[in-house]
Amino acid sequence: MKERILNTIKKYNMLCTGDKVIVALSGGPDSVCLLHVLSNLKDELGISIYAVHVNHCLRGEDANLDEDYAREISESLSVPFFSKRINVHKLCEETGLSCEAAGRKARYDFFDEVASEVGANKIALAHNYNDQAETVLMRIMRGAGLEGLVGIRPVRDNKYIRPIIEINRRDIEAYCDEFVLNPRIDKTNLENIYSRNKVRLELIPYIEENFNSDIISTLNRTSSLIRVENDFLENLSLEKYKKYCDTTGKTVIIKSDMFMEHEAIINRVLRHTLKEVVGDLNNFESTHINEVINIQKLSTGKRCVLPRGVIVENVYGNIHVYVEKEKSESNRPKEYILPINEEVYIEAIDAYIKASLVKKGSFKRSKDEDEKYLAIDDKEETNILLRYPKEGDVFTPLGMKGSKKLNRFFIDNKVPREERNNKLILCIDNEIAWIIGDRISNKFKVTEESNKILRVEIRRGNNDI
Repeated sequence: MKERILNTIKKYNMLCTGDKVIVALSGGPDSVCLLHVLSNLKDELGISIYAVHVNHCLRGEDANLDEDYAREISESLSVPFFSKRINVHKLCEETGLSCEAAGRKARYDFFDEVASEVGANKIALAHNYNDQAETVLMRIMRGAGLEGLVGIRPVRDNKYIRPIIEINRRDIEAYCDEFVLNPRIDKTNLENIYSRNKVRLELIPYIEENFNSDIISTLNRTSSLIRVENDFLENLSLEKYKKYCDTTGKTVIIKSDMFMEHEAIINRVLRHTLKEVVGDLNNFESTHINEVINIQKLSTGKRCVLPRGVIVENVYGNIHVYVEKEKSESNRPKEYILPINEEVYIEAIDAYIKASLVKKGSFKRSKDEDEKYLAIDDKEETNILLRYPKEGDVFTPLGMKGSKKLNRFFIDNKVPREERNNKLILCIDNEIAWIIGDRISNKFKVTEESNKILRVEIRRGNNDI
C-alpha cells in the first residue's frame, strides 16, 4: 500500500520536499488510511502533515465519537490535530445551500483556515478508486461534457491532492484491518436514501453481476483517457481565448472572428469568459452557452441576461460580457472642477488632468489622444469642469456644423452601451468641449484666427506633464 500510494504521488507530482500538508480526516477508512500512510512517508518525502477534522453536528453522539477518534488516531501518530464543530443545519438556513453543499463549504473553509495558520500549501483529500468510478457513472447519467467525465482530478489547482485516488476501497479496508486502525463507520453511507449511496450499493453491484465484473476499473480507465483529451482541448481553447478576447475593466470583449472556430473551441472559450467575469461556472449550463452563441448571430444592441447577473451584449458583432452593476453612480463625484494651471486627480480614469493657457505662437497640433488644444476666444470667464453625460446633452463633433444628441454620437461611433454613462466630458462654460478619449467639439476648434488657446493634458501612470 505504501509503495502504491508513493507511486501515485510521484506519478502526478503531488508533493515536493518541504511541503506542509493538511490531511482531511473524517475518521472513516479512507481518510484514516491516508493519514496513516502519509505519517509513514513524511520523512521519506520531507514533508510535514497536519490532521484536520470538521464535526458537522449532524449525527448527534456518533459525530462526537468520530471527532474523538480522529483526535486519538492523530495523537497516536504524533500528527498535530485541529478540529472544529460547525452546525451545518444552521449554515444551510443562513446560506440557502443544500446540506451537502453547506457541509463541503464548512470543510473547505476550515481547511483553508488551518492552512493559513500553519503555513500549509497542500490539502490531501481521501477520494479513492471507487469514488472516481461512482462520480463518472453519476455524471454519465446526468449528461456531463468532457470536463465532467474527467471525474475527480488527482491534483487540482496545485493545492488539492488525492494520494489514494488509484487505491480501491477493498484494499483500503484491508489495510485498516492489517494495522488494526479501527476506523469509524458512518452508518448513513449504508442507507439507500442518497443518489450516490444507491449507485454504490445497488447500481454498481448490479452492473458487476450482469454486465461487467470490472466496471470500477473500466470507468477509471475511461476517465483517464478523457482527461488527456480534455486537457489538450482546454489548453488549445485557452490559447484561443487569449487570441480573441480582451478585458476592459470588468468587461470581456469577444471578437466576432472567434465564432468562426470549431464548436468545441467556441464553447470552451465562452466558458473561460464566464469564469473570467464571475470567477467560476456555478449555475451555468450548456443552454446558457447556446444563448451567447445565438446573441452573436443577431443585430447589434441585442442582449440577454444569464444567471448571476451576467449581461451578454452584441456590439457590432463583437460580444461584450459583464456583470450588471448596481446603480452606484450616486456614489461617484458628479463633476470635477478644473482650475487653470492646477493638476487634478481623476479617480475614474486613474489619471491627472491639467488645463493651462498657451500663447498662440507656442501652439502645436498634437496627435496625442491625451492632449487637446481648445479655442476659447469668446469666453471671458472660463469655467472648466469634467462630468458624466446627462440626458439631453448635445454635441457638435469636430468637422460638423450642426449638433447632434450625445447619445446618437455614441451610437454612431459604436461606443458600447455599458460604457456610455461612464464617459467623461470636459465642459467649458457648460458647453461640451471634449469627450475624453474621443473628439473635441467643432465650436472649440483652433484656427488661424484663434488667440486664446486652452491646453488640456492627461497624465497617466508615472509620466510627468
